[in-house]
Amino acid sequence: MFDLLEGKEQHCEFDGVETVADEAGRYCYVPVTHKVTLGEIVDLLQQFKEQPVTLTMPKMQEGSFAKKLYSLYLTNLPTDKFKYALKMNVDDRGSFTELVHTEDCGQVSINISKPGITKGQHWHNSKWELFIVVAGHGLIQERNINTGKMVEFEVSGGKIEAIHMIPGWTHNIINLSDTENLVTVMTCNEVFNPEQPDTFFEPV
Repeated sequence: MFDLLEGKEQHCEFDGVETVADEAGRYCYVPVTHKVTLGEIVDLLQQFKEQPVTLTMPKMQEGSFAKKLYSLYLTNLPTDKFKYALKMNVDDRGSFTELVHTEDCGQVSINISKPGITKGQHWHNSKWELFIVVAGHGLIQERNINTGKMVEFEVSGGKIEAIHMIPGWTHNIINLSDTENLVTVMTCNEVFNPEQPDTFFEPV
């Protein structure tokens, strides 16, 4: 499409009904096409529109129609839609905000802990997470609920590291600062489901 707009025509010849790329070909053609129904387009556009509310990004494989349509959708987005609010779950310990959901790769969230606060103190059967501290100074503790083995990781925004929260290990994250918030990006392999939370309270 961009080649066409720039006057760069794509030429071909035909082998029966199949196109064969040929710079000296007698015919112009579009080298990449997608076959989708009007209903599929409507469904995708509806998902794009609802994304700021659901936080869910549809699957968009490399080169897919959905990926190209989403870029086109964003290109035509009104400027007053460039920004949207996220739901911050706030309490006296800080806040927890979900940033984005995916259909098959879980979710990404950001957690803010006030000075001296400990969060977590739970474990999961099959759910796993990555904790990535991007600001502040903290301590992550994990304990195997079966063997009692324990590990600790001191983390800070001065050295960005990813720490696995392992299934079957109860874990927490402690803000070691007396003055600064601890800011942690958290990824999880599944979107939180309140009907099946797979989260069990147990202090480290």
